Amino acid sequence: MLNPADARLAARLPEGVLREVTPAHVEEPRGRFRGQAGLVAAPRDAEECAAVIRACAEARVAVVPRGGGTGLVGGNVMPDGPAPLVLSMERMTAIRATWPEEGVMIAEAGATLQSARDAAAAVGRQFPLSLASQGSAQIGGVLSTNAGGVNVLRHGNARALCLGIEAVLPSGEIMRDLKRLRKDNTGYDMRDLLIGAEGTLGVITAASLVLAPLPAETGVAMMVVDSPAAALSLLSLAQARMAGGVTAFELISGQGMRFLSEAFPDMRQPFDPAPEWMALIEVGLPAGLSADAALEGLFTAGLDAGLVSDGTVAQSGQQAADLWALREHIPLANRHVGAIASHDISLPLSEVSRFIADAGAMMAAQGDMRINCFGHLGDGNLHYNLFPAEGRDRGEYDDRRRDLSRMIHEMVVERGGSFSAEHGVGRLKAQDLARWGDPVRLSAMRAIKGALDPLGIMNPGAVLAQ
Repeated sequence: MLNPADARLAARLPEGVLREVTPAHVEEPRGRFRGQAGLVAAPRDAEECAAVIRACAEARVAVVPRGGGTGLVGGNVMPDGPAPLVLSMERMTAIRATWPEEGVMIAEAGATLQSARDAAAAVGRQFPLSLASQGSAQIGGVLSTNAGGVNVLRHGNARALCLGIEAVLPSGEIMRDLKRLRKDNTGYDMRDLLIGAEGTLGVITAASLVLAPLPAETGVAMMVVDSPAAALSLLSLAQARMAGGVTAFELISGQGMRFLSEAFPDMRQPFDPAPEWMALIEVGLPAGLSADAALEGLFTAGLDAGLVSDGTVAQSGQQAADLWALREHIPLANRHVGAIASHDISLPLSEVSRFIADAGAMMAAQGDMRINCFGHLGDGNLHYNLFPAEGRDRGEYDDRRRDLSRMIHEMVVERGGSFSAEHGVGRLKAQDLARWGDPVRLSAMRAIKGALDPLGIMNPGAVLAQ
């Protein structure tokens, strides 16, 4: 039974858009937030989405856009205040068109990242954004958080892979800007404004996406390095030798591999015992160049330079997939262990190794904890996660979690880094943005929010703290 206010709003909505509220509509993966929903609407197209937004504006009801539910900062759940309408993109899943010669695809916001990648592969191209959650993550959410992933080093964040968008603004008007142009200097870039806004300035309903050629030769290797500093030197060496051919360069810690052994004992690991630091490298090269030979040459050069001590180059597609499976299962192993606090941070590359050493010493002084530091070293994005000591429960650290995160973030900001690299701000980091964000930039952001969303109905509490 709907309360009177929700019943009045429901009567204004297009026929057939309402869905039953389920736990999946109000949950987030880490369990830090528990959302709420008065109604759930699932429009079929931009016109129905616009009608829903107009009705919510007239009724002064908050709207929380909902994609695949894979967000990690609480941006897709609203735990406080009057229950919002949850706007689900679950029915807007079409790949509207592909132009392989142009390297462009138009996908609706509810299409999963995996379905976009599959559609690109079907026409001999690739959509190069890759995330562990790509089977569930949706294009609208990926753009709204400006997601990163493992291929940012070569192809950029989600923002760099989007040419145009269709979106419903808080007024209920549809902005139709699905251009397929690489060059379009016609005033303010509304596309870039809405990308990364996490649904606070409108709802993305479709996007023109960049497709890239498939490399003729690919190769994957894992190499043992003495330290993060050695890994960075190896990255520089790889880029110099392969001139743009490095697709991904991931830093993996021995602690991460030990967590994998605990959570997934049947997964085969290339080194026993696990070394303290490893680099997972993928390269994509033109026809006529051997990726395996390039990686073997990199290993030899790294060995001569004292950067690597062991390594393995995948000899088949299955071996390459197995090496990547290790990296992709690290977040799942982390969840199995149970983190005290997780940090999605980025740093200037020259600060990475010093930060890892200094943060490790600082955390050691705070008590008995385990650290799993891993991530996209090629673009400076680390996942710096704290775990309870062996035999202890993360609940024992709850009273210290906020202080520990503040210490990590302060150290990052002092080094010119960011406390939100690829997961967004959401509600989890809204106070962090208020604390460390440039005040002039924050003032401009609030002015934009007030101009586009004067009623404050779009995902209130996300990004900008209330």
